[in-house]
Formats: sequence, structure tokens, C-alpha cells
Amino acid sequence: MKKIARWLFFAIGIVLLLGYLLPERFDMPVEHAGLKSYDQQSFWYYPWGESGTHKGVDIFAKKGTRVNAATSGLVLYTGNIRLGGNVVLVLGPHWKFHYYAHLDGTYTSGFCWVQRGSKIGTVGDSGNAKGKPAHLHYTIKSIVPLFWKIDLSKQGWKKMFYLNPIPYLNTAVQQPHA
Repeated sequence: MKKIARWLFFAIGIVLLLGYLLPERFDMPVEHAGLKSYDQQSFWYYPWGESGTHKGVDIFAKKGTRVNAATSGLVLYTGNIRLGGNVVLVLGPHWKFHYYAHLDGTYTSGFCWVQRGSKIGTVGDSGNAKGKPAHLHYTIKSIVPLFWKIDLSKQGWKKMFYLNPIPYLNTAVQQPHA
């Protein structure tokens, strides 16, 4: 029993370490999107519909435009949820969740590995985006709390788990395939 516990502890340690050692390379998730495809001020915008605060960025494109994995990672979920519509959730390097919402269609399945740049869906207007211009809602959320981001304003404590995707997107647009 002790041997199994040691092996399990060792395996969990290796997995945790690998999460931080994997290189975090980042690509623009919406094919052919540029700086004008998203609002530079939309992250953590308040007030924002039912969710209160906009915890990501909307990248606008023609419905059916290819959506690629921004980073390599493990697909944890694909499916349909009320607000996000058709969604894909990927656990990427440095233990960050990459959430892709309002997809028209998904082209991956749960618990498979996706490479950065591989097709995971297409831009759409599903969920609470129905009737609005087609776009991808993209969020990056950290498993590890970022305590220095604590803000006591409305919903501010939640900000310690969310990363602003706009600097990542800006770099990806200006230096593709970095």
C-alpha cells in the first residue's frame, strides 16, 4: 500500500511539474483575426449582461471562420451550456484553462490532446450570443490564484483567477507563430 501511495504521489508531482514546464506558446485562436477584430478595452468590462463582468474578450469574425487551439493542451470539455452555447475548454501549459464559447460547431472531443493551431471549432453565435454578430468569446483562467490581482470592488475577488487575454492576442497578431 505504501508503495502505491509513493508511486501515486510521484506521478501527481510529475504531472504538476510538467504543467509548469511545458512551453506556453500562443497563437491567435480565430483564423485571420487582427487587432481590429476585438475591443482592446473589453476585458473585465462592467456591467456586462447576466455575467455581470466580461471576463474575456470577444473576437469578431464571419460565422463559420475556423477557431484553432491558442495553445497545446488537454481538452477537458466540449458541449453546450446556457450562456456560452457550444464551448470547448482546454487545460494548457502553466495550468491555465482556455475557454472558447459561442462556437457554431466543435471539432474536438473531451480528453484528447490538441496541438496549438489545430482546429477545435468555428465562430458562431450560440448561447446568449444568439442574434448578435458572430464571434468567439475567449477567456484564460488560472487554476493558481493570482493574489496580487485581488480587488474588493464588485466581483473583484474573481479577478485573481482570470488573465487578460488581450496582451496574448496582441502579441500573437504582431508575431504570428512565435
